[in-house]
Amino acid sequence: MLVEDNADHIELTVSALREANLTNKIVVMKDGAEAVSYLKGDGEYSDRKTHSLPILILLDLKMPKLGGKEVLKMIKNDEGLKMIPVVILTSSGMESDKEECYKLGANSYIVKPISFGAFVEKVKSIPLYWLLVNSLPER
Repeated sequence: MLVEDNADHIELTVSALREANLTNKIVVMKDGAEAVSYLKGDGEYSDRKTHSLPILILLDLKMPKLGGKEVLKMIKNDEGLKMIPVVILTSSGMESDKEECYKLGANSYIVKPISFGAFVEKVKSIPLYWLLVNSLPER
C-alpha cells in the first residue's frame, strides 16, 4: 500500500516499484483518512477478498484530512494491523519527525531524495529488503 497525496510522487513511486520487478498489487490511497478506512475495512473496503490487507505500507507524513503520524499511530495501536511493516517515505528530514515516527512504531524512515534518479533507486530498494530479505511472521 502506498499512502501519498502528491500525484507526481505516486507516479514515480509506482514506476520505481515496477522497475524493481515488484509484481504485487499496489494499492494507492491519496490521503490518511482513506488509508484508515481501507485498513479498517470500512464501507467500500469491507470485502477482504477484494481489499486484502497490505503486506507493507509506504506512508507519507504530510497529507490532507489525516496526517501520516496519525495513520501510523492508528496502525501500531491496532492488534490486527500492528504487525504490518510501515515505511515512512517523506520529504521531511527533520530529526523530530524521525524520532516521533520511530516512537510511534515505524519500521523504517526514508527521506525522499530531490533528484529523480536517487528517488527511483531508493524506492527500488524498498521491496528488495521488505519483501524478499526480511522475514515477516505469518498472519
